[in-house]
Amino acid sequence: MRYAAPAPQINAMIDPFGRTVSYLRVSVTDRCDLRCVYCMAEDMTFLPKREVLSLEELERLCGAFIGLGVRKIRLTGGEPLVRRNVMSLIEGLGTRIGPEGLEELTLTTNGTQLAKHADGLVAAGVRRINVSLDTLDADAFRAATRWGKLDQVVEGIMAAKAAGLAIKINAVAMRGVNEHEMDRLLEWCGRHGFDLCLIETMPMGEIEEDRTDRFLSLDVVRARLRLNWTLNPTGYQTGGPARYFDVAETGTRVGFITPMSHNFCESCNRVRLTCTGTLYMCLGQDDAADLRAPLRAGADDAQLKAAIQEAITRKPRGHDFVIERARPAAVARHMSVTGG
Repeated sequence: MRYAAPAPQINAMIDPFGRTVSYLRVSVTDRCDLRCVYCMAEDMTFLPKREVLSLEELERLCGAFIGLGVRKIRLTGGEPLVRRNVMSLIEGLGTRIGPEGLEELTLTTNGTQLAKHADGLVAAGVRRINVSLDTLDADAFRAATRWGKLDQVVEGIMAAKAAGLAIKINAVAMRGVNEHEMDRLLEWCGRHGFDLCLIETMPMGEIEEDRTDRFLSLDVVRARLRLNWTLNPTGYQTGGPARYFDVAETGTRVGFITPMSHNFCESCNRVRLTCTGTLYMCLGQDDAADLRAPLRAGADDAQLKAAIQEAITRKPRGHDFVIERARPAAVARHMSVTGG
């Protein structure tokens, strides 16, 4: 059930450019059971357990953000569903959905654990999810994820559909990898009632290959799709950065996230909290605030909110990703650390 947002709060988070921050993405773990080539190095070094916030600490920080006007929380990773007992956090946050709290609690997942958790997500109050799926070819999927099984992910997606979750498929468009599959992905999503969101690869974290070899502008993808599909502009929004079009032939939508070719920063209402309690005010900048230190030093809720508010005063106008000069990476940290 969705609720109307409450009246603006005096202590709502307003950044230096007048944007109200109402959307928090929380990376609950940097770990993942896949190693997607554009996201992680094959031989990743993960965080020591002592540096990672407990689920109770994460929930307390989320509560502080809710008290400051956050109305949507998206849980990410790594892969959020591989974290032990993560459902306790999801259930706890689900109790905060209501007129004085969250409008929506959502999740981004790679789908490998969905068959196990789909019913529990619905019971906790989650109503829609994003699933990362870049290809429908089993061999290409295994190569892109280094060892993933496409059948396992599709089984999880169908379990989520059966449980009643609305599903959006996220696909990173990559030249020479899946650019020939865009029509197939759109048709498959339309057949199952899923929206599709295409994303340009971003220069985050050092990986084995040069991302400039894989970058594919979504201007090119959209022009190719228009050869076979009728894409009508729509005002539909989810709170994220995607620009959506209605697909006349399927009755579903396709969205385009273009951090490289068309910067969308002017309307950014998001900040990102990592599993270590580090708050990034911008995905594409390194400036951050350490919330773990005051949390573990015994800060009360007012002190936590003050630390968050101070960080919001440093939220930049936007990122400066430029793929041609992002060698080896524009930002050293991997996407799995910050959260998608």
